Amino acid sequence: MKIIVTGSTGLIGSSLVNRLLADGHSVTRFVRTATKNPEPQGVRSVAWDIDEGKINDAEIGAHDAVIHLAGEAVAEGRWTTEKKQRIRDSRVAGTRLIAEAIARVEPRPRVFVSASAIGFYGNRADEILDETSAPGTGFLAGVCREWEAAGTAARGAGVRTVHPRIGIVLSTEGGALAKLLTPFRLGAGGQLGDGKQFMSWIALDDMIAGLVFALENESVAGAVNFVAPNPVTNAEFTHTLGGVLQRPTLFTVPKFAARLAFGEMADAVLLAGQRVMPERLQQAGYEFKYTQLEAALRHLLDEKKEK
Repeated sequence: MKIIVTGSTGLIGSSLVNRLLADGHSVTRFVRTATKNPEPQGVRSVAWDIDEGKINDAEIGAHDAVIHLAGEAVAEGRWTTEKKQRIRDSRVAGTRLIAEAIARVEPRPRVFVSASAIGFYGNRADEILDETSAPGTGFLAGVCREWEAAGTAARGAGVRTVHPRIGIVLSTEGGALAKLLTPFRLGAGGQLGDGKQFMSWIALDDMIAGLVFALENESVAGAVNFVAPNPVTNAEFTHTLGGVLQRPTLFTVPKFAARLAFGEMADAVLLAGQRVMPERLQQAGYEFKYTQLEAALRHLLDEKKEK
């Protein structure tokens, strides 16, 4: 297939591009500035501009699929008014721009995979959540609702549209786990707050394989939770990571300290919990490679040693 990928330099996007190339697909990266450097065989770059609403309709129409992963980082730094606006606009405006282009071209891509996040559910304590659960409240939940709604034009044009609601992606190359490794290895790791908040995680290998599964499986459509089937509490995650690294986890970051350091983002991301299940992926027949946190962490850390 000929596949467009946005967000192709991020943690998920870069691994996904490698997988697509290995599977024999060709990839067009939609980027802010088209690179003048040589691309790997099977890859090319095309510029688009979300702020200016500029997108190449001919490119959209020449591809079989679009995988849209681009968006401002959520869990980095304090949420100023400007930061929150970038978080919303980068997701909502970008998705709408692509979806409307998909709707107006002919022929159209057959499938539109447009990222979302489990932030859709808000802070839900220990409530078990699946794709039929109601949306939550708060800034991130609101952004996720708008983000998914921005794909309406593509759905309305009859294009199979998938919204992966992505959980905490585990990788040593980036994301939450990579940030935790240094303090945990130094014996300074510990739980956040009371540690009762659920963390719905997914190994990067399953994240990528799941996206390919959604791309190729005609039965997958709508919101789909991209999380492993065994979420854990923050306290369990802390204990398991410490055990795998053979380091103590005696420290606790009090809620007030997290709020002091990160403001609103602390309550929305670090201290909030979602106990999410991947019902639709499993019903469609996807088999997770890593269902248990300890096995996933051991694989990732063993892999890092080998590099």
